[in-house]
This record gives sequence, structure tokens and C-alpha cells, in this order.
Amino acid sequence: MQDYLSQEPNPRQLKILTRASWTVSILIFVVISAMGRYKFKVDVDFSFLPALHAILNSLVAICLVLAVLAIKKKNIAGHKRFIGAAVLFSTLFLVSYVTYHSTHGEVRHGGEGAVKTLYLIILASHILLAAVSLPFILITLSLGVSHHFERHRKMARWVFPLWLYVAITGPVCYLMLRPYY
Repeated sequence: MQDYLSQEPNPRQLKILTRASWTVSILIFVVISAMGRYKFKVDVDFSFLPALHAILNSLVAICLVLAVLAIKKKNIAGHKRFIGAAVLFSTLFLVSYVTYHSTHGEVRHGGEGAVKTLYLIILASHILLAAVSLPFILITLSLGVSHHFERHRKMARWVFPLWLYVAITGPVCYLMLRPYY
């Protein structure tokens, strides 16, 4: 572990990755913003995708917890594997999410009262934190990849809870909305 952590930071690589993180985050924000206005008509039934989204988000949450447990045991290889899996599941989720929402209309919660209010609070916090956290998740990953381990560790302490919250509240929103699909 010490050999790995003693690698020299690569500022040039970090600069490139940070720019890429912001570019990707802005592009994703633009695409997701446009999905509300434009829908594609396709002859494929994607109604199974919301359940897949919940499964993928659950897998992200599990991988994030396992990644933290691995690094607490100083298992860097395990930490990298679980973070890599979390990134893979998040990417699959994003592709699936864009596919579903660019071909289907919105499903609204049909409940009333406290349940609907709770759903809207969880959904609003989920959406807001997902949008805000994405560039910081990518930059935290960039710090690790470019061997800026101390900065990576400091940033991960506040980015990890945001990412985990988003990963957990995604399936919660799905389960609360499920009767209305």
C-alpha cells in the first residue's frame, strides 16, 4: 500500500481529467434538461427500465459501501474495484435513464397528503444532489487516478455521502412511484 501511495501526483493528468469532468457534467446536464422538452418515438417498450434503474442504483450504493470498507482495511485494489463497479453501474444507469426519459412521458405520484409530500421532498433532494454532485464525484475520481491521494481523501469525505444518498434515494423514489407506472 505504501508503494502505491508514494507515487508522485500528476498535475497535468489532473488538469485534463478535471476539465473532462466539468465538460461531461455540463453535457449530461444539458441532455437531461432537454429530455423534458423532446421525446423520441420508438417502437420499443422500455417500460422495464425504471425497475432496472432502481437495481443499478442499489448496486451503486452497495459498491460504494464496500469501497469504503475496503479502503478502511487498506485494501487499495479492492477499493479501486468497487469504485470502478460503482462508476460502471452509474454509467449504465445514466444511459438507461436517458433512454427511458427521452422516449416516455413523466409518471407523476398519484398519492395525497404526507406520503406525496415525503415523496416530493425525497425526489427534489435526489435530483438536486445528483446534479450538484456529479462534477465533484468525477473530480474526486480524477484526484485518485492522478495520484493526488491526500486531496482525493479530503474530497471523498464529503462527496461519498452525497453519492451514497443519491444512490439510495433513487430506489426509494422508484418504490414510492411504482404503483403509478
